[in-house]
Amino acid sequence: MDRTEGTAVRRRDVLGGLAAGTALATALDANAARVAAADTRKRYVSVGVGSRNRMYQEALWGPHKAHGELVAICDTNPGRMAYVGIRAAKAGAPAPKPYLASDFDKMLREQKPDAVIVTPPDAFHNEYIIRALDAGVDVITEKPMTTTAAKAQQILDAVKRSGRHIRVTFNYRYSPFRSQVKELLMSGVIGDVLSVDFHWLLNTVHGADYFRRWHSNKAISGGLMVHKATHHFDLVNWWLSDMPVSVNATGKREFYTPEMARRFGLEGPHQRCHTCPEKNKCTFFFDMAADPALKALYLDAEKYDGYFRDQCVWRPEISIEDTMNVIVGYAGGTTLSYSLNAFNAWEGYHVAFNGTKGRLEHSVVEQGGVAGASNERDEDRIKTRIIPMRGEAQDLKPDTGAGSHGGGDAVMLADIFDPGAPNDPLMRAADERGGAASCLIGIAADKCFETGQPVRIDSLVTGLDWPALPKMPGHKEAVPMPMRTAKLTGG
Repeated sequence: MDRTEGTAVRRRDVLGGLAAGTALATALDANAARVAAADTRKRYVSVGVGSRNRMYQEALWGPHKAHGELVAICDTNPGRMAYVGIRAAKAGAPAPKPYLASDFDKMLREQKPDAVIVTPPDAFHNEYIIRALDAGVDVITEKPMTTTAAKAQQILDAVKRSGRHIRVTFNYRYSPFRSQVKELLMSGVIGDVLSVDFHWLLNTVHGADYFRRWHSNKAISGGLMVHKATHHFDLVNWWLSDMPVSVNATGKREFYTPEMARRFGLEGPHQRCHTCPEKNKCTFFFDMAADPALKALYLDAEKYDGYFRDQCVWRPEISIEDTMNVIVGYAGGTTLSYSLNAFNAWEGYHVAFNGTKGRLEHSVVEQGGVAGASNERDEDRIKTRIIPMRGEAQDLKPDTGAGSHGGGDAVMLADIFDPGAPNDPLMRAADERGGAASCLIGIAADKCFETGQPVRIDSLVTGLDWPALPKMPGHKEAVPMPMRTAKLTGG
């Protein structure tokens, strides 16, 4: 071998070694980057792992697994927690460590989460929210934030002493067509809003389901004024960028009763659908065993806690209303007229804003009749119209999105979990102030049902600060608390 050849060989050896070393270094750097990225992921724990929690599980096992990890879960029912582990395995995700509800504080100590996701039945939200806040942990909670004024006060006090905060997941704000309504109101196209007419209909598929579950016990759910209408009251608060100050309301249960069962030709009521002797002739029969997820979450898990997910909708012990009407006075002078009925032939809503320059009408068909079918085309299902004080009405093409809750869930989950989510000029994120403002309307309405008298929001809690909300056309500056009262009606 001559010197030239030997030099070439040695050069090849050296260059090959350098390339291998560079590749190894690159691989090590990439691995270190992956480890660093994993280390920056936020740690989440969940309390309450029924069907409502699935949205958060799927977000952290899917589109947001690079941003966070569900490290632990907590529930009263071991069967439901075991099912979460099965679902995690199917998603290719690590199974979150299970804790019984009695070990919630132990879970916080051991797991050191960045945030707690709270999705148990509504009446228990406050317990876990406050314990998490006092442990120095932020909270993500399903709506409603809580069910009574006393619990709302306890939560607001816990926020102030802990310095931590709550994110209330009002996904309706994020639906593109509802965000479009907010943009139109902010544009001033109808001027200052003087009154709002808002009517929400629940059909006998979805609406009836509230009367089968724990929601039918007002002590747990707060009734539909709190559990369901909180969504709607929050929308109005956010649409108007305003705060409620007074509530007057009436409510009754007249459809989901034993008397109505007999009008349908039934001999019941009975305890539940699963064992009902009249299941073949009751058009409200709910076959929980036919849905694999519901069967696993509830029917197969009954042996642990005795909870029946398919209770008879005609039971006499139901304590929530099915027909409700509410008047709300706002700090800025706007008046809301709202109704909720839970036994209609179709499901959806119609809302109209009456302004100084015209009227904005917006309606959505969420589900059709008893079969639960929706219209396929968004333009058939969603209507938004501007009617100027002078001039021709204009029908607008609705903004739409893909996925659940009109495309709102995906947008909201990105806003919650993705640290790179853009700033939101519509300020759709809701904290404990927005959570309180919405549920307190429903809490006040429930009080009106009992007393027949109007209720002021400031008689329910103290220290409720004004939430961060976009300015509307008539706003010269943020309205401070305590709220203005010059234009109130009803108390």
